[in-house]
Amino acid sequence: MNMAVKNSILAAGVAPTRALSEFLASIRYEQLPEAVVARTEDLFLDWLASALAGKGARPVETMAKFAAAMGPATGNSEVLISRRRTSPFFAALINAAASHFVEQDDLHNSSVLHPGTVVFPAVLAAAQDSGISGKEFIAAAVAGYECGVRVGEFLGRSHYKVFHTTGTAGKLAAAAGVAHVLKLDAHKMQHCLGSAGTMAAGLWEFLRDAADSKQLHTAKAAADGLMAAWIARDGFTGAQQIFEGKQGMAAGMSSDADAKWLTDGLGTRWATAETSFKFHASCRHTHPAADALLALMREHQLKAADVAGVTAHVHQGALDVLGPVTDPQTIHQSKFSMGLVLALIAQHGRAGLADFTDAALKDSQIRAFHDKVNMVLDPEIDRAYPQRWMGRVTVTTRDGRELEKRIASPKGDPDNTLTRAELEDKALRLAAYNGGANEAEMKRVIARIWRLRDEQNVINFID
Repeated sequence: MNMAVKNSILAAGVAPTRALSEFLASIRYEQLPEAVVARTEDLFLDWLASALAGKGARPVETMAKFAAAMGPATGNSEVLISRRRTSPFFAALINAAASHFVEQDDLHNSSVLHPGTVVFPAVLAAAQDSGISGKEFIAAAVAGYECGVRVGEFLGRSHYKVFHTTGTAGKLAAAAGVAHVLKLDAHKMQHCLGSAGTMAAGLWEFLRDAADSKQLHTAKAAADGLMAAWIARDGFTGAQQIFEGKQGMAAGMSSDADAKWLTDGLGTRWATAETSFKFHASCRHTHPAADALLALMREHQLKAADVAGVTAHVHQGALDVLGPVTDPQTIHQSKFSMGLVLALIAQHGRAGLADFTDAALKDSQIRAFHDKVNMVLDPEIDRAYPQRWMGRVTVTTRDGRELEKRIASPKGDPDNTLTRAELEDKALRLAAYNGGANEAEMKRVIARIWRLRDEQNVINFID
């Protein structure tokens, strides 16, 4: 049966959780559009390189130390930053934490979810343990993306105000991907989602303290999602209406949840292909304003010293996430500071990996520019969000001019995407950042990912 027809039937009169479970279990590589397959390969490279860039980061190494103490010293699944092998659970845990550290992993706009950082570590760990092919790996990753994105959209904007969606919806994404690796049928897929949903967690409060919780969110989302699938395979049951039930996720985590998003366009709309890449090494909420400021300064040939003040016109989500960071004290916190990100853009013409340093945090010129930046809620931009992440800045110059620039889509969005050449360049920079892999090793990884659909297995990416 044609997948689109099948899922339109499933969605009619079928409980949303059940309909989504049926769809996720039915995904097959042969039915995926070429654009979705190619995008999955692109996203996998982007994720793997981001994971390598997390090598040496204190929160990540702390988790690696925990895994070494608690987990097996051997196994089939790779820990990318150390090149050791362990169980799928602990490999997923560490790789997920590592891939979210430098803020270069992907983002899906309308769900406000970072799917790659939770889907790929879980699916790769399970796939290496089970020995599935590259085609099967791609299909499982797509199942994870399609699930996580729809759950994020379902939970809505009110959820994101308090909860880090990547820690909550991300747990369902990882669970669905691993369930697909394990070839769970729709019945067990539904139990798997129930178990993942009841474990979902992740609160934004950590931003106020520059705490390490963001790595914990992704690590636990990937590892617990894997666990939910593994135990469902062996008959462990979960809530059958974990999303829409009276005491389910919507009831406890959202005031604007809409179950229609769980089954939106199943088999016809591929959320995987809608996922964006990150160009700047900072929170995605800073990117629209960063791109707008960069374009304005180039257009008017301005230097940082020419700027008297900057107003970033933003959506409410940006105020919720970036607003608490008024005086960034750590490198990671600086990536959530609109003022510091725009200061780097003004000073260097970029906000890349190498620009976020302790020296930048203390630089008097950077700090002075930081103090010139303010954010205001823009009704037009807020109405477009989260489907579109528009950018607008107003700049007052020292000679009295008021200049404005708007952008429709930040660099990396599907309609303003990174080419494969740009993705390769980004991957090489990420791998080199903390010595995760040398250039020759990374070029071999890149070549292998570009032929992923033809690979017999996905073991030994970093020897």
